[in-house]
Amino acid sequence: MKHLNYRDVVAEEVGQGAKDAKIRWLITEKDGAKTFIMRHFEIAPGGFTPLHEHAWEHELYILKGTGTVVGGKGEEAFKPGDFVFMPGGERHQFKNTGKEPVNMLCLIPARE
Repeated sequence: MKHLNYRDVVAEEVGQGAKDAKIRWLITEKDGAKTFIMRHFEIAPGGFTPLHEHAWEHELYILKGTGTVVGGKGEEAFKPGDFVFMPGGERHQFKNTGKEPVNMLCLIPARE
């Protein structure tokens, strides 16, 4: 079993194409996860994740903050309590349009 507070996991810069966005890898294959990987994102006001696409789906749950998600249908606003299913192959991006950080959980398939 692994039991920690998310703040105990190092926040890393998301990387190229992102602005003021950090990721924490909460549960990974290194922990023995065979099906899902759980990540925590924090996006500062005015920040965003890269506009990108990949083959795998992911599921996101907005914990805190407001913004927009770019997807196949254009841009849609999000708020705390909203969830997003992003199918594989769909170009996407998350933007913080609010005045407080956006915090969200993101689950992706494990890639053993």
